[in-house]
Amino acid sequence: MPAGSTTAKPSARERLLAAANELFYEEGVHTVGIDRVIERAGVAKASLYSTFGSKEALVRAYLESRHASVANRISRHVAQYDTPREQLLGVFEAQAEMAARPGYRGCAFVAASAESHPGDQIEQAADTFRGWLRALLTDLAGQAGAADPDALGRQLHLLYDGAVASARMDRDPTAADAARAAAATLLDSATA
Repeated sequence: MPAGSTTAKPSARERLLAAANELFYEEGVHTVGIDRVIERAGVAKASLYSTFGSKEALVRAYLESRHASVANRISRHVAQYDTPREQLLGVFEAQAEMAARPGYRGCAFVAASAESHPGDQIEQAADTFRGWLRALLTDLAGQAGAADPDALGRQLHLLYDGAVASARMDRDPTAADAARAAAATLLDSATA
């Protein structure tokens, strides 16, 4: 490091989110106590409550950060292609990249919402992510010329979800490749 330069220490918020991301994704939001997150982040309990107010709000922030990360990865894949068909299939390529990562534990939203309560912050964050993904798939289906983009978007979303479940439950990182092939078939049929 050059003389006189300093590296800013991450804020308490950043450290809490990093700790939450690691612990919640690896072990689950309901099994990890707030004290473990605080300890891993190296902050005082007061920092958590002054920053987030509650564990539920921290979980929501964690899910929002996962949403941003997944959306960024998918957007990078989609941007590599020129046609809506290729872009749509790029969504599944992004999914394959995620499933192939060491430590892949499936969808953070599915895991977190498994024990959420109707209308709580966790369910709201999951609904926002799922709405974003469905809208992306539907929009790309329409741009690709699907006669019924809403129906195709729903079908593609089901394929996406199935690949997530298979990659996790079957420990099969190639599930997204199979979903991509099925998506191509559905897309070709819907645009014929």
